[in-house]
Amino acid sequence: MKLLTILAAALLAAAQAAAAPIQSASRLTFGDAHTLFVADWKGARIHALEVPVAANAAGRPFNLKDVQGTIAKALGVAPAALRFEDLAVQPGSERAFVALTVQGAKGRATPAIVSIDAAGKVTRLDLGKAGGSAAVGDVPAADVAFWRDVPAQTLTVTDMRFYQNKLYVAGLSNRSFASTLRVYDYPFQGQARTTTVEMYHPVHNQIETRAPIRSMAVMTINGEPSLLAAYTCTPLVVIPLKDLKDGAHIAAKTIGEMGWGSMPNGLVTFTQGDSEYALLLNSSRSADLLSAADLAAGAAAPGLKTPIEWPTQPYLGVKGTMTPMAATMRVDNLNPQLLLALRREDASGRMQLVSIPKGAYLRLSDFVNEYDFPDYRYPDGDKFRDFHKYARGLEGYSDLAR
Repeated sequence: MKLLTILAAALLAAAQAAAAPIQSASRLTFGDAHTLFVADWKGARIHALEVPVAANAAGRPFNLKDVQGTIAKALGVAPAALRFEDLAVQPGSERAFVALTVQGAKGRATPAIVSIDAAGKVTRLDLGKAGGSAAVGDVPAADVAFWRDVPAQTLTVTDMRFYQNKLYVAGLSNRSFASTLRVYDYPFQGQARTTTVEMYHPVHNQIETRAPIRSMAVMTINGEPSLLAAYTCTPLVVIPLKDLKDGAHIAAKTIGEMGWGSMPNGLVTFTQGDSEYALLLNSSRSADLLSAADLAAGAAAPGLKTPIEWPTQPYLGVKGTMTPMAATMRVDNLNPQLLLALRREDASGRMQLVSIPKGAYLRLSDFVNEYDFPDYRYPDGDKFRDFHKYARGLEGYSDLAR
């Protein structure tokens, strides 16, 4: 009997790790420079895709102001056929990997993942050469939809992060407590350990167990490796990784209410100077810059348990610094100095892939202001002059630097 049990476990692990066709590509994250994880909601699997590594980082900023057209041309489709899903920067290479859904005839949709460098060179990944994969269990029912045409299964995976040989996957399940965190050992060895999550939402003044985490990052907070996670409308929570145990149901600690009526579009962490930060993108307002020190103080406090006075008091708990990145759909670290942003240009609607300096969180060429007039002269000691010179060169306008 013991031998049969061992054999069954081995067969299960082999089935989990076997290659399977990629039917959709909704979320991306890198494990290391060689390994790109792809969430496939249609196939209910997580795939580990082996990708080539560039010899050296290009060291160039991105100024691709119509990346939608560039990618469409490389794929041989109309720009309108592309739906942009996610962005991940390959560690060390400064190459962007973009997940797409390509709309075809009669409503047929196929996945695509491309890599693109700062010069605009696009390479399509061969999804038929995916390596190991693991099943995502307890997926939402196929007949459940939001707003009539948003299948619940598209939210099976809402974000992923890799940390110390484990892949942390947020999303929905078919359980009554639908908000779920799945943890996979990598290399894939079998089914995920599954934890359901509840949290208190100050805007709604209720304990919520269904709405999933939308964006998350792993940070060490008060010496404890933790998930920092944001939900729609927009509570911010902390979950120690040690609490994620198979079959457990946990209560995340709500440490901030960042404002109502918006969806998190990404959460990225980085170090600037001697301090660590988290940057939370929001779909309907400016991004929030959060210091590790403030997050630690919030995590050490009892947590939020009372409602806000909506709408006159829109915020509670940890405070973020406003950063002007409201038009950004996805973001990742390009290098220690720069973020890489996937965003839409307001007037044309064209998708852009552009570098944005950490510390400034803006691009000068998005605006016309007093500094930009040809007869303007900087006064002695002007505190913005050096930054303007740097930013104009970064954005491709070195001839306008004065």
